[in-house]
Amino acid sequence: MILFYCTAMEQLAKRIAQDEKIVLGSIKWDKFPDGFPNIFIENVESVRKADVAFLASFTPETIFEQLAVIYALPKYGAKSLQIILPFFPVGTMDRVTRMGEVTTAKSLARQLSFVKGCYVELIMYDIHSMHEWHYFEGDLNPRLECAMPLLYDLLGNFDQDGKAYIACFPDEGAWKRFGKMFEFRWDTILCHKDKMGKYRKIKIVEGNPNGRNVIIIDDLAMTGGTILECAKLLESKGAKSVSAYVTHAVFPNHSYHSMSKFPFANFWVTDSCPETIEAMSRVGPITNFNVLSLAPAIAKILTSSK
Repeated sequence: MILFYCTAMEQLAKRIAQDEKIVLGSIKWDKFPDGFPNIFIENVESVRKADVAFLASFTPETIFEQLAVIYALPKYGAKSLQIILPFFPVGTMDRVTRMGEVTTAKSLARQLSFVKGCYVELIMYDIHSMHEWHYFEGDLNPRLECAMPLLYDLLGNFDQDGKAYIACFPDEGAWKRFGKMFEFRWDTILCHKDKMGKYRKIKIVEGNPNGRNVIIIDDLAMTGGTILECAKLLESKGAKSVSAYVTHAVFPNHSYHSMSKFPFANFWVTDSCPETIEAMSRVGPITNFNVLSLAPAIAKILTSSK
């Protein structure tokens, strides 16, 4: 298996390649004088009749050049192509609620669906809405993975006091996606969220945080407003400690700074959004900030599927 990667995913790619069955490929990411991409796949002859993977991190500035490489790999004779896109970046714009809006999630899915020339699989973690799976067309095979096992594998069934953790879902959407994964291991709390613009009001619908070590569970964090309001509510209801876990630490415009407003016991994320993780690690705005790497899980997928 040859693993190519975009620049932002270099560190994650190197962790994945600790598996001896995976060899890193090399790409030169240059630009022409006019600013458009000038890309070169080194040792491209090794791609022919090989199982190939590409580790992507789509940002507005780099999505075009990464799609160009993804389209090119089958043309160079790859036997199979696995596109690893841990975070599907436009998933929050997945439906039209008023005239004039554009579903960018469906548009990106269509662009990825044009990859042809060999068996193509798209691997994503914890997409924001499950129905987005149906946006992919043609011969592309979308594979939806979940990163939640990283959390309960890390913590086991009991906290430091010998009691099971209690998982809190800040809204019904998070509960529908992940509740069943936790209710057989830990107690759970279900909250309801009313959102008006940038304001959020959270209330507990089920469960009791009093005296418990609570972990807020969600798929992603943008501004972090929902997590903050939920954390404050849990603290006011007597939670012994409050932690949080999100698969995708998106935090556009450095909004992760707002997380310093609450004393989280732990704040876990994965390395699906490498630019944000790097920035957060440098600044350190969150107490007990920890990264759970997707590398072992991705390596297992790449080596077990062949």
